[in-house]
Formats: sequence, C-alpha cells, structure tokens
Amino acid sequence: MTSRVSGALFHCVISEGKPLKDEDVLHQLPVGTTATFYFRDLGSQISWRTVFLTECIGPLFIYLMFYFRVPFIYAPKYDFTTSKHWVVHLACLCHSFHYVKRILETLFVHRFCQGTMPLRNIFKNCLYYWCFAVWMAYYINHPLYTPPYYGEQQVKTALGIFVFCQLGSFSIHITLRNLKPPGSKTKKIPYPTKNPFTWIFALVSCPNYTYEVGSWLGFTVMTQCVPVAFFTIVGFIQMTMWAKGKHRSYLREFKEYPTLRSPILPFVL
Repeated sequence: MTSRVSGALFHCVISEGKPLKDEDVLHQLPVGTTATFYFRDLGSQISWRTVFLTECIGPLFIYLMFYFRVPFIYAPKYDFTTSKHWVVHLACLCHSFHYVKRILETLFVHRFCQGTMPLRNIFKNCLYYWCFAVWMAYYINHPLYTPPYYGEQQVKTALGIFVFCQLGSFSIHITLRNLKPPGSKTKKIPYPTKNPFTWIFALVSCPNYTYEVGSWLGFTVMTQCVPVAFFTIVGFIQMTMWAKGKHRSYLREFKEYPTLRSPILPFVL
C-alpha cells in the first residue's frame, strides 16, 4: 500500500513485514485488535505514463533529425539533403510509426497497475532508448549507407514481418487492457480471443514482448544495420527477463494457469 504524506510517497507494511496492497481494507487484514504499521519511504517517484512518454518521444524526434540531416550531424554539403535509397525513407516511416503507436497506446490504451516508479528510472530508460536511437539513425540515414544485400525482396519480406508484429502488438495490448476495468488492479489470466493475433496466448505468457522482438527483427532485416541488430538483441534479453518474471507470477497466483505456455517463445523460452 502506498500513502502520500506532504508530497512524499511511502510504502506501508504490517509488523510481519508483508507489504500491503493499495486495495487492502484495514478491518479485513489478518491481524488482532492492535497492529503495528511501518511506512517505508519510497523516495522520489514519477508516474509510469510520464516515463513511457518521455522514452518514446525522444527516439521519435532524434531519428527525424538524422533523417532530415539537420546541420552539424554529417558533412555540411549533406545538410537537409535526402537519401537516394527508398529503403531509408521506408525505415523512417516504420520507426516513426512504431513510436507514435507506443505514444498513443500509452495515452489511450495502457492501464498501469502501479502508479509510480523511482525517479531514477526515467534517466536510465531515456539513456537506453535515446542513445540507441542516435546510433541507429546515424548509420541508417548516413549519406554512405548501402541498401540490404538482397535488395527489394529482402526489404519487402522484412516490412511484412514488421507490419504483422505491429498489428499483433496492438491486438495484445487491447486484450490486456480489456482484462482490467478502469480503477481495478485485479489480475486475470489472458486467453486467446476471436482476434487471430491473440491466438499466440495459447503458447506464450507475454506475446506483447514476442511481437515487439519480431518487429525489431523485421526492422533489422529491412535496414541490414548492425546498431539495429544490437538493439534487437539487447531488447530481446531484457524482454526475456521481464517475460520470465511475469510467467512466474502467473504460475504463482493461478493454480489453473495453462502449463503449455512459455514466457516469450513457444516451446523454447
């Protein structure tokens, strides 16, 4: 349970050391007529929504700066010039679409179970997303960039993967949102719906991460750029850790949880 006192956030625990949930009611707690409560200072906090928006808005504008080749990035003769390769323009469209989608989902789709996170997280998250955006955008939009080895067929195949996974990601986020009525923090087991993109729930606990990795894999193949591949690998490792944590949480909280499901990759991981 979190409480706000004079602008500060505190975490409330009972004498046994068990943290209380926000929805716990005092007279329903398994304690006697008297109980001791302890408040743990959570330090400076910031909302999840603010962190999500900040970490997504940064890469969107950073990438566009490199795409339009604003001064002081490349040689002066390339200022405000455009690439002659159509894949560069397609990559900009896909990258921008991805982050605009994430921003809109943060504003209108996501329902956060926890209201805040430590303030330091915004610096850590922004450093990760913004620095990778600089690294990727610099090489993809560089005047000396060369298109993928297998040409148009490679780009079109990668675009298909990217679009498919973006649609899948959106479908999963909508499904997860529908599990949580406004103001509710009750957890439920997500199941496949009539939407084919959600059928992966039969095999995976966190298909939102599966589709996210798939999107960046498609973007990697599309651009054939080392920084993008590195970002995809690092992201996959991080999302695998998150997926394993959520998978363990599902197994711990729901005895009837489907045993066939894997955390992020069907039958593998």
